[in-house]
Amino acid sequence: MAKYGSAYKEITLASSLSLDERALILAPTQLAANTSRFLASAGIDCLCSRDIANLRDGLGEGAGLAIIAENTLSNDQSGLLQGFIDQQPTWSDLPIVLLTQTPHASTTADHPLGNLTLLAIPFEEEQLLDLIKLALRHRRRQYLARDQLFALQQRLDARSQAQQAAELSLHQTRKMEAIGQLAGGVAHDFNNLLTSIGGSFELIDRRLNQGSTKGLEDILSMGQQAVKRAARLTHRLLAFSSRQSLHSQRIDLHALLQAQRLEAVVEHTVSLQLQVPADLWPVQADGGQLQEAVDNLLLNACEAMPSGGLLRVEASNRQVDVQHFAGGGLAEGDYACLSIIDDGQGMSESTLEHAFEPFFSTKPVGQGIGLGLSMVYGFSKQSQGHVVLESRIGQGTRVDLYLPRHHDQAQAQVPSPPPASSSNSRHVLLVEDDPHVRQLLCQSLQEQGYPCRSTCNANEALQVLRSPQAIDLLISDVGLPGMNGRQLAEIARTLRPRLPVLFITGYAETAMAREGFLGPGMQLICKPFELKQLQAQVAQILGDG
Repeated sequence: MAKYGSAYKEITLASSLSLDERALILAPTQLAANTSRFLASAGIDCLCSRDIANLRDGLGEGAGLAIIAENTLSNDQSGLLQGFIDQQPTWSDLPIVLLTQTPHASTTADHPLGNLTLLAIPFEEEQLLDLIKLALRHRRRQYLARDQLFALQQRLDARSQAQQAAELSLHQTRKMEAIGQLAGGVAHDFNNLLTSIGGSFELIDRRLNQGSTKGLEDILSMGQQAVKRAARLTHRLLAFSSRQSLHSQRIDLHALLQAQRLEAVVEHTVSLQLQVPADLWPVQADGGQLQEAVDNLLLNACEAMPSGGLLRVEASNRQVDVQHFAGGGLAEGDYACLSIIDDGQGMSESTLEHAFEPFFSTKPVGQGIGLGLSMVYGFSKQSQGHVVLESRIGQGTRVDLYLPRHHDQAQAQVPSPPPASSSNSRHVLLVEDDPHVRQLLCQSLQEQGYPCRSTCNANEALQVLRSPQAIDLLISDVGLPGMNGRQLAEIARTLRPRLPVLFITGYAETAMAREGFLGPGMQLICKPFELKQLQAQVAQILGDG
């Protein structure tokens, strides 16, 4: 089979070569037959065409040249041939011998048909043969150029593919390095936190076994502080990834940028200069997260000026068009820009490249975890804004935080539905898939006087909701297996139309924008939270607060 396959390939190649070398003839019958016989006797493959359409089909299959009698071309037929000539690839310039009645005809360079040689009728056969040999020689050079271009294109394609593969490999390497840095940073800080938390429990257990309560308050406080630090760490990680739950609302920057509040954040050795115009636009953002972002930027600026210096805080209205951020960093529109400018040490180019990466820090070990700027970056992106960092060694640093303008529009306030019962009923249905969290929350609510029924998924919860059992509040984790908490709440509302709902979530992408996630009579609390926070929110919903 291999032998026959090789033979077939050779026949196909030979056939292709013969088509490339042949002469196509379009002329009156007698002239075409005489020309064909003569060329065949000279060893040149020929094919006589019936009409211009047949000629064009033959040219499409392949030809070394065309021999055309001028009197066979009308204006319409010439247009068909002209279309083929115009559509030739860049390497091709089909030779055409035009048999004409015009005496003393010769080669013409400006004819619309392109590479055209005129030969007056009657002509000597040897004269025609010389023209055809010359045309075929030129055609072979075109084929050589075609093959060279093809080989060059293959090399360019191969080089491009190799370059893309190298870039992809480099991108993957950098991504894995970033993931490794992130994982290492998380592991380092959580190991410290777990040591504090675990050690606190161990000391408490030891004291209780000894029947002593001496120093328990300090030990408990140490463990609680470690938990709070862990909460801040996960919060900043979610902020960097633009996955935190935001309560987007109208924020007046004048209140946020009051001199008294900012001075309480900055070091006493740093001079604060504030410039906030009276007509500064309000912005659309989460107030708490924006304040934390601003405080992070202020602290970074102070740390860049250990010996003191000038810290400028400026705000301005900006109308951004497509030219301002060609890379697509910010959509066209109105923004308020908050600028934090210090005259501190500045950053090198290599530091700037990594400044927004989580756990990247130039501080000594133990003096910062490197999540401040990454948190600001993630917050700005999730808020449909942008952050720009400029710095030079010895010339200080400037951070521009862009936030979208809040356009004041009257929004209809949808009243929250009242509690399902006007009695003092306080029955809670808790839906949480983590068994330890479920047990802890249920026990806490029961100790506060709230009868609590718990389930581990939405299907079990629906069985309770369809029963006659009294339920005055549904508390559900958002990220349940199978049907999620938001879907459960929708079905629960069809079964018990005025049932209040409190969502709890550690992270759920669908709950990132609260105003688009929460319906009337729904609230949300983010893990980790203190039990007293949950109890206060439950009391407020049920009218006990």
